[in-house]
Amino acid sequence: MTARNVNIERITVTSSKPFDRVISALEAAVGPANMPEYIQRTEGARTLKEMESAVQKAVGSSGFMLFLRLDLGAVLRKETGLDTPRIVRFLIGNPLIMREMARHVPDAGSYAPVTILVDQRPDAVHLSYDRMASFLAPYENAKALAVARDLDQKIEALLIQVAAI
Repeated sequence: MTARNVNIERITVTSSKPFDRVISALEAAVGPANMPEYIQRTEGARTLKEMESAVQKAVGSSGFMLFLRLDLGAVLRKETGLDTPRIVRFLIGNPLIMREMARHVPDAGSYAPVTILVDQRPDAVHLSYDRMASFLAPYENAKALAVARDLDQKIEALLIQVAAI
C-alpha cells in the first residue's frame, strides 16, 4: 500500500445574485444531463471520432457536461423543516479533457469529473471548486499539469460568469 499527500487548493467565487438564479445559470452553461443517451452514444462509438462527437453533443456552451446534480441541503432541510440550508453539488467535466490528463497520470481519473459546490450563506451565494492542478501536483507530470491548469482556468471563468449573471 502507498499513500500520497495531496494539498488541495480551493477557490471560491461569491455572488450577490439569488441562489436559484446562480443554479439556473450554471445548469444552462453545462447543459442538461442526459446520461442514458450519452452512455448509449459513447458505448456505441466504434472510433475515436465517434466518441469525440458523442462528447461534443453532450457538452453545454461552457464546454462541460453535467454528470450529476446532488441537492445536499435536502437532507438537512428535511431534518429541520426549514427552507435552508441550500447546498447543491455539481459533478461536471469533459471526458476529452480528462483523457488528456489520465494519459499522463492515470490517477487523474479519481478527480474527474470535478465538483462545483454552490451554497447559500448569510453573506452571499458561494461557488467553490478544488483546483485540479492541486490534485495532480504531487505526480510531478508537466503535461498533465498543463492540462489541469487549463481546466482550472476554464472552470474559474465559468464560476465568475455564473456568479455575475
